[in-house]
Amino acid sequence: MLNRFMTYGFCFAILQLLIACGPAAEENSAPIVGEQTASDNADEAVAEAKTLILAFGDSLYAGYGLAPNEGFAPELQKALNDAGQDVRVHNAGVSGDTTAAGLRRMDFVLDSLTKKPDLVLLGLGGNDLLRGLKPSDTRANMEAMVQKLSDRDIPVMLTGMLAPPNLGKEFSDQFNVIYPALARKYDVKLYPFFMDGVVGRSDLILPDGIHPNAQGIDVIVERIALDVELALKG
Repeated sequence: MLNRFMTYGFCFAILQLLIACGPAAEENSAPIVGEQTASDNADEAVAEAKTLILAFGDSLYAGYGLAPNEGFAPELQKALNDAGQDVRVHNAGVSGDTTAAGLRRMDFVLDSLTKKPDLVLLGLGGNDLLRGLKPSDTRANMEAMVQKLSDRDIPVMLTGMLAPPNLGKEFSDQFNVIYPALARKYDVKLYPFFMDGVVGRSDLILPDGIHPNAQGIDVIVERIALDVELALKG
């Protein structure tokens, strides 16, 4: 699957994506006007559903540039509900988050929920690529988050990111093994590349040329929903 994305088109598109995912510095990640981020308080509706999924990531999860009901979390919830699953998907995506920023806020987000999640979708790492952070640091942060969730007995599904080839073969080789290696080590589910099916498709991207539009989100959800259902079954 990785070879499908190692092309010039992928490189250009993914670099644009990374720029969008990480405009804010780690120390100052205040949202821009109109930007969607994780809610400060837990969604009161989650307690009404049998199953709670926590979508913990960056702008790709947050629904950047979309109406509140068009982002990844609400569209995934709709797809799962339509499939007969009594599920709520809580949006904990924050634009600009690196893996380090995600690690810092994870305990707060988990503690703020009204119930323990039945599954956490964990999708971070794109902003680490943008900043040129060491793959070893990215891996350490991702592993620490997976370990936190494991310690709380919360199942995890990783949604991976891929390094663009212009960063060099050595860097790419070190980065691209992070998600598969953690999935194997902790026996968690893996969706290799979150933007599969959308990268390079201008008709599925917002006018900014970067983020998925509503149709792009539909493609992502269509591709990932079955994996999420399987992850819920254990």
